[in-house]
Amino acid sequence: MNSIFSPKNVETIWAMLIAFLPKLLAAAAILLVFWILYKITARALRALITRSAMAEPLTNLLVDSIYRFVMILFAVIMAAGQLGINVGAALAGLGVAGIAVGLAAQDSLSNTIAGFMIFWDKPFEVGDWITVAGKYGRVHDITLRTTRSRTPKNTYVVIPNKSIIDEVLVNHSKYGETRIDLSVSIAYKEDIASARKALLAAMPKVTNVATQPEPDVVVAKLNDSSVDLSVRVWVHEAKDEEPVKVAVLEASKLALDAAGIEIPFPHLQLFVDEVREKALESLNSLK
Repeated sequence: MNSIFSPKNVETIWAMLIAFLPKLLAAAAILLVFWILYKITARALRALITRSAMAEPLTNLLVDSIYRFVMILFAVIMAAGQLGINVGAALAGLGVAGIAVGLAAQDSLSNTIAGFMIFWDKPFEVGDWITVAGKYGRVHDITLRTTRSRTPKNTYVVIPNKSIIDEVLVNHSKYGETRIDLSVSIAYKEDIASARKALLAAMPKVTNVATQPEPDVVVAKLNDSSVDLSVRVWVHEAKDEEPVKVAVLEASKLALDAAGIEIPFPHLQLFVDEVREKALESLNSLK
């Protein structure tokens, strides 16, 4: 048996290597050119995206991940073609695999697309207080798939981005000052002006209630058994909204009690007429 290291075999191997070397060098040159091209164009692309006021996490994702992946993919495909690899068959296989993965990960893709929309539209930023999908909290982190918030109860909430796009979102921090409307009821027999005076006198004593704009009290509704007043106060920071709500309610109750103004509980008043004589008359008429 001839050894693989026999002069004839070694000569054949060297001939094959020499014949393959130009292809290998061409493939390496293609990879090098694409790497240099990426380094040059990535800066320009980053500057262009930054000028469009796009969020920094999305800029990093587009340039450092997606754009780099596309460049590497094209470089590998062209280099593989130089080495004689059947690129068409490989791409067909990748296409079939991509379709299968896409069908299996529809929810993840939906959340990722929603993440792009959040980064692009910027309905909120990290640090904002928002209410979405029934959850109220301070935005802690925004990723492509989820948005994470911290609630006043110090719980950590993870919300899929698709739910945020599909739901009505309230940003409590967007415009600075936030108004809080709280309902307080008084009896019909009570004087509205006196109740308003007592409530307004109590508001400056509540911590974090803004003096400008000034608090006010208006009639919100004439209920079945009460007159509903709306106590409207302002806070400068959204983080104070929940603490101020409970403080204003307590201060309102104490102020109305001190002023001797009744806060009614729901009740129903019935008026019963005497029906005995009418019933006898009806019976006599039937005889």
